[in-house]
Amino acid sequence: MIQHHASCLCGAVQITVSGDLPDGIACHCSMCRKVTGHHEAGVDVAKTRVQIAGADSITWYDSSPKVRRGFCRICGASLFFDPPHLDWIGISLGAFDGPTGTRLAKHIFVADKGDYYDIADGLPQEMTPPEQ
Repeated sequence: MIQHHASCLCGAVQITVSGDLPDGIACHCSMCRKVTGHHEAGVDVAKTRVQIAGADSITWYDSSPKVRRGFCRICGASLFFDPPHLDWIGISLGAFDGPTGTRLAKHIFVADKGDYYDIADGLPQEMTPPEQ
């Protein structure tokens, strides 16, 4: 079975995802922009397909009543978007080592995007995503 490997900048957190990665989503909401410094691009993967080594180096921040975000406590890398009440976890595409075999499929929360860039890739744009 194919595996994809990801990590934080310092390598303290190592992530392995079994199987193909789904299409990615670019989120332009104000929280994702503040967390990443631009917009966030990630893939949502079933939690049963994800293994994490170095979980003791992850700091979790409750960014809303339904979502927490995971960061490496050493290097500060933004790695996870986790709605604990659901069976999937979002993993930042930029954390993957090597080819991902996936592409972005759409942009969400485009009403909140920064005024300093345009979205010109022709992908679908949603003002808000479906409820989580």
